[in-house]
Amino acid sequence: MKPHNPHFPALLCSTFLHIILLFTVTFLSLKPATSSSTPTNETDRLALLKFKESIDYDPYGILSSWNDSIHFCNWHGITCGRRHQRVTTLELQGHNLRGPIPPYIGNLTFLRAINLQNNSFYGKIPKEVGQLFRLRELNLTNNTLGGEIPTNLSNCSELRLIRVSNNKLTGKIPMELGSLTKLISLEANRNNFIGGIPSFLGNLSLLVFFRAAYNDLEGNIPESVGRLKGLSEFVVGVNKLNGTVPSPLYNISSIRFLTFTGNQLSGTIPENIGHTLPNLQSFAIADNKFFGSIPSSLCNASKLQLLQLSTNSFVGSVPINLGYLQDLEYLDLSDNKLGKGFDFLTSLRNCSKMETVAFAENRFEGVLPSSVGNLTTQLTGLYLGGNKISGTIPVALQKLINLIILGMEKNLFTGMIPNCFGKFKKMQGLYLTGNKLSGKIPSSIGNLTQLAVLNLAQNDLEGSIPLSIGACQNLQNLDVAENYLSGVIPQQVFQIFSLSLLLNLSHNSFSGKLPVEVGSLKNINSMDVSKNNFSGEIPTTIGNCLSLVYLGLQGNSFNGTIPSSMAFLKVLEYLDVSQNNLSGLIPKGLEKLLFLKYLNISFNNIEGEVPTGGVFKNVTAISVIGNNKLCGGIPQLQLTTCPVVTKSTKSFTSIVTITIICVVVCILLVSSFLALYWRKGSKKKPSSIVSKMDLLPTVSYKMLHQATNGFSPDNLIGFGSFGSVYKGALDQEERFVAIKVLNLQNKDASKSFMAECNVLRNVRHRNLIKILTCCSSINYNGDDFKALVFEFMTNGSLEMWLHPMTDGENQSKNLSVLQRLIIAIDVASALNYLHNHCYSQLRMILPKSVLARLD
Repeated sequence: MKPHNPHFPALLCSTFLHIILLFTVTFLSLKPATSSSTPTNETDRLALLKFKESIDYDPYGILSSWNDSIHFCNWHGITCGRRHQRVTTLELQGHNLRGPIPPYIGNLTFLRAINLQNNSFYGKIPKEVGQLFRLRELNLTNNTLGGEIPTNLSNCSELRLIRVSNNKLTGKIPMELGSLTKLISLEANRNNFIGGIPSFLGNLSLLVFFRAAYNDLEGNIPESVGRLKGLSEFVVGVNKLNGTVPSPLYNISSIRFLTFTGNQLSGTIPENIGHTLPNLQSFAIADNKFFGSIPSSLCNASKLQLLQLSTNSFVGSVPINLGYLQDLEYLDLSDNKLGKGFDFLTSLRNCSKMETVAFAENRFEGVLPSSVGNLTTQLTGLYLGGNKISGTIPVALQKLINLIILGMEKNLFTGMIPNCFGKFKKMQGLYLTGNKLSGKIPSSIGNLTQLAVLNLAQNDLEGSIPLSIGACQNLQNLDVAENYLSGVIPQQVFQIFSLSLLLNLSHNSFSGKLPVEVGSLKNINSMDVSKNNFSGEIPTTIGNCLSLVYLGLQGNSFNGTIPSSMAFLKVLEYLDVSQNNLSGLIPKGLEKLLFLKYLNISFNNIEGEVPTGGVFKNVTAISVIGNNKLCGGIPQLQLTTCPVVTKSTKSFTSIVTITIICVVVCILLVSSFLALYWRKGSKKKPSSIVSKMDLLPTVSYKMLHQATNGFSPDNLIGFGSFGSVYKGALDQEERFVAIKVLNLQNKDASKSFMAECNVLRNVRHRNLIKILTCCSSINYNGDDFKALVFEFMTNGSLEMWLHPMTDGENQSKNLSVLQRLIIAIDVASALNYLHNHCYSQLRMILPKSVLARLD
């Protein structure tokens, strides 16, 4: 046993105390600072590392330098004081950093500026920021921060600048901020703040900027704001403010920007505003309830650049002395009750910096003076729609060569659209809807290659759409509805692939077929061709318009069936094909269109069963009246019950079909066997025969080009190994022929041409198609061109009859057993003739090679 040490208890106590102190120091260095802690520069380093740990997305690796390889004062975005090496500035703006702001930021007690704008910080503003008593600038603009502004920010008595715009902050602007007497700027735009504009603003005597637009602030503007003698910007637009603007606010001569837009404020503008606010640069009070006249004293605010008074109830005339405002760039007087002449336009010619003039939706009437052309050529927007302006459109407008938007809709303009409009090379929007314009759409419209919107609806325009429209390859919205336009729709319209918002051709007299090229408009959102004279079938290519939401085809003479390809229009909400001559069944795919809210197929000849799924479930969403052969559907439609197809009927149909196929196959096999047998016994050399090709009519490339509308896809009726077949009319009687154009890029095509000429000039059989003539020439590009001209068979091919492509064809092209036998016998007869009476060998025969006569 060792001797006892008398000092051991004291030693143990001392050691234990040291351990406790060490633990305490370590613990305090890792937790947010409190008033009892003593931060050091090591505290700053650890706080910054905690900040880095909270970042969960750093796309540019901005914080990669935050490591022990260099002193933390040299880390990116960090500035330290020279004396104590403590962090004074944290600047990490514009790096797309994402994460919460950690409470450890409160340990950086020497911070004077925090700039984290233009990132993706989320969560709440930590209350520990209120411990930074040296803080002067707090900039958190453009993040996704939520919650309320911490009330203890009032502890940061040195704060000059608070910027929290473009976040998701809620609650009221804290009354406690009224103690920040050194505050110069309070910016809180685009959040979700509620309550009123705090009355404490009047106590912040140094306040220069107050911005709280795009929130949910309500109530009156406090009178105390009038005490801010150094105020420069007061921006509270797009809130729910009401009442009148306190008159003292109009007496703060230092104000440069005054914005009340989008509230419910009322009252008049002080008559002497131009004298009391001489430094005013922007005065925006649109979309409120102001009334009275526009003060002529505004001309004394010589620095005014923006004057926006639209959507109020101002009356009287526009002051003619506004032309004294030589710095004025934007003048918007739209949607008021102004009128009494256009004298002010003459004075505005002195505003050499003017970019926008708008006085739409007022009460101006009379003839638009030619002095409008004297406005500065810097003008990019002229809006005068919705008045009662009459007369012709002044040709003087052509001087405004930099116009981007010209709005003249809903007036009483007459005459023609000036051809000089083609000079507006920068034009993006031309609005002439709802006037009394006549004549043709000028071809010079094709010069507007930047045009995005062309609205010519509700006029008295006539003629056709000019082909030059195809040059407008930036067009997104084309509206020519409710005119007297006629003719066929140029294919060029459907080659404007930028069309994405609207194509409205409705309520005109357009005729012909709807071109298959309509399927090229893959991005079109709304298409209306209703109330015209269109005929033919609805092209199946309509199913390629995958972005269609609205499709109006009603009131035409479309025939055939509703294309089953419409089932591909997955975002379609509105479909109207009523008042046409459509027949056949309702495509089953329509009930699978999940967004379809309205379907009108009334007054056609549609038959068969009405589906019960999708839009067909809602009786108020569909209209099927005027189709007497429809049956089934939901009970509310009160249609007859569809006949039940029994199993025995289906079985009988199957047996008949199989029998017919077997008979046809047997006949073809026997005929082929006999042909081969006879060929071996009777093949002989052909005799010399005088060519009959010289007796056939001569045709040129030009004639064939015209006969097929330039070998249009609309005329294409088939294609094979060596070429394509087009339908065309060669003579004035429009007797149709089939024109086979050889694809000479295929090296065997020329051989095929000669072989077909040699064979077909000698064959004569009632079941073989007759060759009429041929063409061997050059095309417009100087390339070789070869074609054969045959009789045209109007009933299509055997393949079309045996394998119809649509439900409508399936109903109209049913071959009886007798018809199938006759076809088989005729084919066998032709095969026998070719194999046993001609010096030729048939390579193959397909159903699409067998054409049907009218009989």
